[in-house]
Amino acid sequence: FQAEDGIRDPVMSRGLGDVYKRQVLQAIVEEYINTAEPVSSGSITKSHGLDYSSATIRNEMAQLENIGFLDKPHTSAGRVPSAEGYRYYVNTLLKEDNLTLEEVKYIQNKLQDKVNEIEDLTKLATTTLSEITHYTTVAIGPKTDKQTIEEIKFVSLGRRMLMVVIVTDTGLVKETIIKFDEDITESQVDTLNNLFNTRLRGKPLSKIDKPMAEYIFSEVHYSIGIMNAIIKQINKVIEEENKNIFLEGAKRSFDLPEFKSMKVAKNFVNLLDAKDEMLEIFNSGESEDINVFIGDDNENSNLKDFSIITFKHTIGNKELGTIGIIGPKRMDYAKVISCLLYTSDAA
Repeated sequence: FQAEDGIRDPVMSRGLGDVYKRQVLQAIVEEYINTAEPVSSGSITKSHGLDYSSATIRNEMAQLENIGFLDKPHTSAGRVPSAEGYRYYVNTLLKEDNLTLEEVKYIQNKLQDKVNEIEDLTKLATTTLSEITHYTTVAIGPKTDKQTIEEIKFVSLGRRMLMVVIVTDTGLVKETIIKFDEDITESQVDTLNNLFNTRLRGKPLSKIDKPMAEYIFSEVHYSIGIMNAIIKQINKVIEEENKNIFLEGAKRSFDLPEFKSMKVAKNFVNLLDAKDEMLEIFNSGESEDINVFIGDDNENSNLKDFSIITFKHTIGNKELGTIGIIGPKRMDYAKVISCLLYTSDAA
């Protein structure tokens, strides 16, 4: 996996890449993730078995603070990781095998459930990840230019009503109902099926646009009202698909210590409400695997208290969308990344 701003090693770049600082930083990050309390030299000596004196650890902590990897809350003698400290931990120190046997079996059992549509598989994976990590999990479907049309089916529901079913190569099935102000015959329905499938089968969903509408108007001697209604409704379905977001586990986040702050809680709600911003973040990852966005990496003020980890959900060569997990900067990165990687392999 890679971080949002690429792999880098700021400790080494500052000439302080000794094993002691790495061990101390790793111990502090993991202790803070577990306890949500500022970390003292004494606490990591006891719980992480570091074979250094308290004075040595305090000295290393002071140096890590000086180079920006630790912060010192005003009301505590302990330290907490900074966004840059988390970044170094994720890039360099994190272990990806942080799942218990029970968690592995749980994921296996969940993903073995039979599903009929790709949306169901995405929802299943989203729910499973939230249950394992206890964070909010979000999924978005693949972009329309990543999906090709396998079939468009028009079904008459009466003299002035049609159902349109769009099936893509990823298994996505979208249905919509179109109502007309004039009658439409079975013969016209058959013509629509032949025309749309001949012109659009194997083409990206994004091909259903204004030029296609103009083409259909020129080829079919139906009233403009009928064709306008069909094109408008299909475009609406595709546009909604581009912004289709599945969300699981938002309530769990409010049990975390960080959410006792009204400001953090408000920013979290604003983040979940901002669909366009969410889509931009999820689509901005450069890596084909795991992308990690940590708090201060983001210009959006709603994001500064949170981290987001995303991965591209694929089966074979088919892209099914992006799944991401949102949590505080104190998120258990090892657990989350392990879950995402395992789910990606198991799906």
